[in-house]
Amino acid sequence: MFKEELLSGDGDITVWINSPGGDCVAASQIYTMLMDYKGNVTVKIDGIAASAASVIAMAGTKVLMAPTALMMIHNPMTGAFGDCEEMQKAIEMLNEVKESIINAYEIRTNLSRAKLSHLMSSETWMNAKKAIELGFADEILTDEKLATAEVPAFAFSSKAVEAALMNKISAKAKPVVKAEAKPKAKTEAPAEPEVKRGRSVAELMDRLNLMKH
Repeated sequence: MFKEELLSGDGDITVWINSPGGDCVAASQIYTMLMDYKGNVTVKIDGIAASAASVIAMAGTKVLMAPTALMMIHNPMTGAFGDCEEMQKAIEMLNEVKESIINAYEIRTNLSRAKLSHLMSSETWMNAKKAIELGFADEILTDEKLATAEVPAFAFSSKAVEAALMNKISAKAKPVVKAEAKPKAKTEAPAEPEVKRGRSVAELMDRLNLMKH
C-alpha cells in the first residue's frame, strides 16, 4: 500500500511521521523505498518517531521535527520459545537486527557505531534540539509568522532513571538500628537492640510495578 501511494506521482514529497514504531522488516522496506525514491524526501515529525519509525525517518533528504516532537531509539525486541539453542538463535538474530538498524543511523548521523549502540541500549528519548545535535534531524519545524520559543536540548535514558530509582529504593529499605537499651537490673540480660525496619525491597518493587501499570 505504501509503495503504491509513493509511486502514484513524481517529484519531491513530504512524509509526515507520528508513530510509536512497529515491525523492523516493514520499517526496513519503507526506509528502502524512500531511499530509492528519485525526488527529494522531506520528513516532518509532528508527534513521535519511536523505535522502527525512527528508522524510516532516517531516509529523509531533510528531517524536520516540531518543537514538541520526540524521537526514541532502542534495542530491537522479539519473543522466543524453546530450549537454550533456540534462545541463542534469538539472541544472535536480535544482534544482527540491531546492527542493521545502526547502519541506517550511522549513515545519517555519522556517529560511531559504539555510540549509537549505547544510545539504543539505554532507550534514548530525544527532543528536537537533541536530535539535531546528534544528527538524527536537521531542523526544527517552525512557523515563520510567530516568534519561536527557545527549546532546551535533552535526551532521556530510561535505563539511567530506573537505576537511580532502584538505588533510592534500596537505601530506603535498609534497616535502622537504634541505640542499645540499658538493662533494668544487674541480674537481667541486656535487652536486644530495637530494630526498626522499613518496607523490604521486594515490597517496594511490587509497589513500583503497581504504580507503573
